[in-house]
Amino acid sequence: MRDKWNKNIVLFLASQTISLFGTSLVQYAITWYITLKTQSGVMMTISIICGFLPTFFLSPFGGVWADRYNRKILIILSDSLIAISTLVLALLFFMGYDSLGLLFVMSAIRAFGSGIQTPAINAFIPQLVSKDNLTSINATNSSIQSLVMLISPMISAAIMSYAPIETIFLIDVFTAAIAVIILMLFLHVPVHAKALSKQEASYWSDMKKGLSYIKNHSFLKTFFLYSTSFFLLISPAAFLTPLQVARSFSDDVLHLAAVEITFSVGMMLGGITIASWGGFKNKLFTMALANLVIGCCTFALGIVPIMWIYLFFMLLTGVSVPFFNTTSTVLLQEKVEEDYLGRVFGVLSMISSIMMPMAMLVFGPLSDRIKIEFLLIATGALMALQSILMYRNKTLIEATKPSSIAEQSP
Repeated sequence: MRDKWNKNIVLFLASQTISLFGTSLVQYAITWYITLKTQSGVMMTISIICGFLPTFFLSPFGGVWADRYNRKILIILSDSLIAISTLVLALLFFMGYDSLGLLFVMSAIRAFGSGIQTPAINAFIPQLVSKDNLTSINATNSSIQSLVMLISPMISAAIMSYAPIETIFLIDVFTAAIAVIILMLFLHVPVHAKALSKQEASYWSDMKKGLSYIKNHSFLKTFFLYSTSFFLLISPAAFLTPLQVARSFSDDVLHLAAVEITFSVGMMLGGITIASWGGFKNKLFTMALANLVIGCCTFALGIVPIMWIYLFFMLLTGVSVPFFNTTSTVLLQEKVEEDYLGRVFGVLSMISSIMMPMAMLVFGPLSDRIKIEFLLIATGALMALQSILMYRNKTLIEATKPSSIAEQSP
């Protein structure tokens, strides 16, 4: 039995926390740079599309690679790719080539690395801990990430106030290098069985088997259907709230930072709570309740006229997100066979990376024609309705019962 807090899981989470810190600094810097320079929904949409579409195209391949090859090596390669591209971007900015186009290209390259990294990480964690500890470890990881997301906007805002944006790019290169060194030199984990065995099936055959695995499981099909709807509806709250704050409250970077900090505090509190509590015995109830709260808070963000009340609902949204994300991740880690974990998470990553930019193709231009508040009201109401439908879905209820065995090899 693998211990809950063994050396390997501590090292892995430490490396990912360090890497996330640099990544968060860059993400906030790019978002705020575009928001404050253009205040354009179209420009934000272009940035979001560049940051998601490469993940969509690569995720099916990344999922197969995560099942066929050493997952630790895949994480190292993706971190290295992102670090090198960020270094190049920093040098170009130092030389005076500070166009928005470069930021769009950078977002695309980082999304390319994410398409490799995300399925590998989600499939790698069950190699480090037992299934009994997955909820606690994933929730703890969520809390750590939320702490990073709490301090990174403050630091990013402070740096942008006194130094050029390329300074933040160099910090990201440094943190990525530390993460890679930890994984290469100190983390020693046996490679999973499929990666060690001779790959008799072709790459495309493995991909088809993964899709067939999902197709033949009613739980996975239904789960992905609701996930698709969730990613579609959450897009305005996820991407347009900085623009909303800049238009309706203040275009000061400190106000943008306050929103991100409040959200991160909420996520940290939510992560701590779900780590200690674990949620309802049937994880679907935890997901449905979180979805309902997120929907109601999104609706509220569209109607409150006072900044501190706005921040309260942003805090409550942050508290709810780990309940939904952690529970859904653990559900897949528990119920999907290890040999298919990479491909299943690859499909989930593909869904999130296509639905959100597709939604922004509509919501982004709309935000330049109508108030963002109207978009938040509509999508919040639809999310609340979705949570009710999830709670009443018999397939999900049966498949997520603690005693049920939802998966069998197709």
